[in-house]
Amino acid sequence: MGIDTAADERLAIRLAELRVERGWTLEELARRAEVSRSTLSRVERAEVSPTAALLGRLCAVYGRTMSRLLAEVESAPAGLVRAGEQRVWRDEATGFVRRSVSPPDGSLRAEIIEGLLPAGADIAYDRPSVPGLEHHLWLLEGRLELTVDGEPQRLAAGDCLRFTADSTRFRSPGPEAARYVLVVVEP
Repeated sequence: MGIDTAADERLAIRLAELRVERGWTLEELARRAEVSRSTLSRVERAEVSPTAALLGRLCAVYGRTMSRLLAEVESAPAGLVRAGEQRVWRDEATGFVRRSVSPPDGSLRAEIIEGLLPAGADIAYDRPSVPGLEHHLWLLEGRLELTVDGEPQRLAAGDCLRFTADSTRFRSPGPEAARYVLVVVEP
């Protein structure tokens, strides 16, 4: 389920383009994203795949949702997205699997994401990808500890949490994986 090599290369190219469009050096991006220059260089050369946390930092710096960034390296989204055509991305470091059920489109403000966070996995996003981004998280299976701006929330299957946040932390305490639907609405 991981990203194929061609997709890794397209993502690397797009990340480099975004940096160049802003006239930033790798050092400037490293300072803004609080990530090492060498890591950013390796990501932009497709030597390594970025983790979900790193993509979250870069999306925050570039003012994009993660889905929008990933959609930018694909062809324009269709109105109907068949299950087999939905973009799936896997964070190899945590095992987190992210499916773009309804990918973003320039003319629409909402998207639907399915997340699968393995038991014991923990992902922290220390800044919003887009300030004021509205989230609706509906937990389908498992349990999820979601910390929103320092306030912990414990969710069980069927629970729904609405929030905007400056920082979030997703933790799946187990024993099974946490599977959820996340609706993201741009301001």
